Amino acid sequence: MTSDPVLSIRAASKTFGSRRALDAVSLDVNRGEMIALIGPSGSGKSTLLRSIDGLQTIDPPRGENGGEGTITAFGGPVQVRGKVSDQVRKARVRIGFIAQQFNLVGRLSLFSNVALGSLGRIPLMQGLLGWWPKETREAAMAALHRVGVSEYAAQRANTLSGGQQQRGAIARALVQKAKIILADEPVASLDPVSARKVMEILRDLNQSDGLTVVVTLHQVDYALRYCDRVVALKAGQKVYDGPASGLKREKLIDIYGPEFEDVFWEGAPQ
Repeated sequence: MTSDPVLSIRAASKTFGSRRALDAVSLDVNRGEMIALIGPSGSGKSTLLRSIDGLQTIDPPRGENGGEGTITAFGGPVQVRGKVSDQVRKARVRIGFIAQQFNLVGRLSLFSNVALGSLGRIPLMQGLLGWWPKETREAAMAALHRVGVSEYAAQRANTLSGGQQQRGAIARALVQKAKIILADEPVASLDPVSARKVMEILRDLNQSDGLTVVVTLHQVDYALRYCDRVVALKAGQKVYDGPASGLKREKLIDIYGPEFEDVFWEGAPQ
């Protein structure tokens, strides 16, 4: 991992009606990091992740500070003073977004869903007609093999299990040649075995391929097990940003409330 920041967020806020989902959150993500975003439901995790990809606009700054309300990726603007930049597509080509509900086209084969990751590099009509060039076909099968579901390549996506579909979504990001993977609660709908497998794949892509991974998680034990750095949000504010090893029980109870003590997994950090 190098210290080059690939994502920079400066005083990002987002208000929905009277509720402030993000409250002046600033964050730098370095190349090759694997970061877990944790916090209670409604703390702003998904809003922040979607804002990084320009899928959710942030609020314009309240003052005249030109650094507020900005998000950059790879040094280029994603959002500037609360408006999505007209250059955002350049960043999105290099950012893979993995959602909780997989976002696969159910009637298409798993192979076709994965091949769709190449649409940023081939003519749109060619892709929509399924006229995949040799490079895309080879890349799609290699990606499916990498995540362990190549035997389901010809099967319709909506006939696959949640874990298989989520691995397909990761394979699509590989075909996209993403340098950053944003994963929004990718294991929330999965059984424990499938969830561990997905987290192991993300960790391997981070360690072996040097991909930058930012993943929102409700499972704190997964955050501590698979991610070196943890960022915690509470009521839209950043309340912890540091090594996973430094996130102790007292701080976790402060983030989640006293009830967390009763549900925290056995073997929690002291």
